[in-house]
Amino acid sequence: MKQEIIHIALVVKDYDEAINFYTKKLHFTVLEDTYQPEQDKRWVVIAPPNSRGITLLLAKVSKPIQEEFIGNQSGGRVFLFLNTDDFWRDYNNMVSKGIEFVREPKEAEYGWVAVFKDLYGNLWDLLQLNNNHPIANRIT
Repeated sequence: MKQEIIHIALVVKDYDEAINFYTKKLHFTVLEDTYQPEQDKRWVVIAPPNSRGITLLLAKVSKPIQEEFIGNQSGGRVFLFLNTDDFWRDYNNMVSKGIEFVREPKEAEYGWVAVFKDLYGNLWDLLQLNNNHPIANRIT
């Protein structure tokens, strides 16, 4: 048996606002942006550059109760983990584009890590895992 998680839904206020942030500030790619008239919504899928793994499905709020989860999908914990092949390149680029880091870079036993906020306040780890980390060979 082979199964994979392929999308994670990320609740957003506005499709275009979110697309702009992720493509301009984090260099993500829009893989799909399709209007679904039967539900009057868009199916927007984005991914980090050159990624072959899990994608983000930008899910615009459709009910008032969903609005309280924008920027707080994980109750204030780090929600998503962005691994990179060059931590300092991406960290410096993100800082130059105004990305807010709430935890400065540090070297840990598993590699380099810093915590940043996306446009809505969700917390992300920017990571560069060491080559000997058990997950590293799954994502290269």
